[in-house]
This record gives sequence, C-alpha cells and structure tokens, in this order.
Amino acid sequence: MKKLLNLIKFSKTGFVSGSKLGTLLIFLSAVLSLHVNAQTQKPVSIIYDSDMGPMIDDVAAISVLYALQAKGEARILATLGNNYYPGAGQVFDIFNTYFGYPNMPIGLPKSGAIVRIKDEQELDILGGWTDKLIEKFPSDILSDDLVPDAVDVYRKILSEQPDHSVTIVSVGFLTNLSNLLCSEPDKYSELSGKELIKRKVEKLIAMAGTYTGPHAGPWGPYKEYNLYMDAKASKHVFEQWPGPLYFIGFQLGLKVKIGNLLINNKMIKNSPVKYVFGMKIKKNRSGFDPIAALVAVRGIEPYFDKVEGHIIVNWDG
Repeated sequence: MKKLLNLIKFSKTGFVSGSKLGTLLIFLSAVLSLHVNAQTQKPVSIIYDSDMGPMIDDVAAISVLYALQAKGEARILATLGNNYYPGAGQVFDIFNTYFGYPNMPIGLPKSGAIVRIKDEQELDILGGWTDKLIEKFPSDILSDDLVPDAVDVYRKILSEQPDHSVTIVSVGFLTNLSNLLCSEPDKYSELSGKELIKRKVEKLIAMAGTYTGPHAGPWGPYKEYNLYMDAKASKHVFEQWPGPLYFIGFQLGLKVKIGNLLINNKMIKNSPVKYVFGMKIKKNRSGFDPIAALVAVRGIEPYFDKVEGHIIVNWDG
C-alpha cells in the first residue's frame, strides 16, 4: 500500500493536532540543535532530491539533513537538483561546503527538466537570493554544464550501496525519479532503473500533494505545485515506483514556521543559510520541505500519524 502522511497528533514534543496546532519554530544553524538524545542506531543513508532555487524551503531541508548528519543520525550520499534553474549547481556546492562536505556529489537533470526563469516577480518576492548567494560565497563549480546528470549520479550512488538501504527525500518535482525509472543498464549497474530502485532503495519520502479529510482545512482539494509542474513525471513515478512511498501533504507545512529564530540570532555569522533567510524574509514563513527531511531520518512517530491509502495522479497533476 502506498502511504500518505497528512495528520499530526499531540506528542510530548509539543506537536498538536488540528486547529490547535502550535507554531513549530525550526532553528536553522550550522549545528541546528533539535534537543533530543542522539540515536545509537545506524545512520540513515539519504539522497536529497530538491528543486533548489528559487524556493527557500529547500535550504531549510538541506540544513536539517546536515544537522542530523552532524548528530550521527543521517549520512547524505548526494544532493540533486530536479529542475533547471541557473546556478543551482553552485548553490548546492555552497551549502555542501559550508556544512563541511565540499566533495559531496551533485547532479542536475540534463533532459526533460522544468525550466525555472528568473523573472522580476520572483526577484521581488524571494529577493533573488541565488545570484546574491553565489556572489557572496565561493563555489568550485563554474557552470551548471560541468555538473553530472542526476540520473548518472543516482545510478552510481545506488549501485554502491547495500540492498534496501537508501532513503530518497524528494522535495520538488519528480523529474529525476521518472528519468531514473526509465534508465537502462550502464557502466554502474547491469540493472534497469526500476530494478535498481527495487533492490537498493528502502523508501521514498515525497513532499507532494494535498489531501482532504478532517485535517485538510480550507486547502483540499488543491492542485499542489510539486505534482502539477511536472505532472507526467508525477504520474509515472507514483504508478511505477517499486517500493514504499510516503507523502508529506501540503497542509502540514502551513503550520510549520521557519526562519525567525535564525535571522535574529546574532551569534550565527557567515552562514549562507542565515544569509538566504535574512534577505527579505523578516518573519517566520511556512516550511514544507524540512518536514520531509525530518521524517526521512527520524521516522513518522512521535511527530505524525500514518494514514494508508492509494494515490492517483491525473495527467494535469
């Protein structure tokens, strides 16, 4: 059964359900303290697949993943972009380097990618943060043309991992995963893309969709951005994925507030994360992608309930 996450329950950590849902402030920093005991279990192997640029949720999510890696709970294998956005490779490299992993594999889609154009409206709303970030922080990547194909990175990384050991965190379009499903045997593996996924991937966590029900609020039914922007890929992945799928619904992110504690912390200096959040965002904003990062590493409980069901994606997303 494909799995759907769209409910929050009260827990000792202060998450509450329904209309009583309080504000969750995620404090993003180099170490990102989450105030829990370090886990002794084996770190979760993560591939981070993100529409990095122009949205800033992706910055929050990669920061959460690196914080959990610093605590020994996660092991990031690669950081991949799933849309075409100028400078995305440099942006990934800046964050990877800041968190201490300058050689972290980066991949970008080389075919069929949704093109994100830097228009005036985006610059006004989001502050044009990618260009400013690249100007302020150095990167060894001079051009996105020099970044490998995301599918090649996927196939290489997956082929090197133990069976059923990798968790994929998808917080953008499903373009890369659709291309991976269609990939043929190559120098990295004699398996097809679908066979490689079935053998190596434990689960896929996707921030995708919005779902009706007692906790849907005023948003459902709603055509969710990550699904409809590349609707063909979404439909393909959710119909053909050969393993467990977990969906983080749009409703959850509306109640998760991020940014304020970070940009007002004067002790944090020379942080690209703080720099991005501080450009034009002077107050908390809703955060969707960090939820997927947290669930991918720590699991559903005690944060959320799990609701099982079937996901059907129409051709229009």
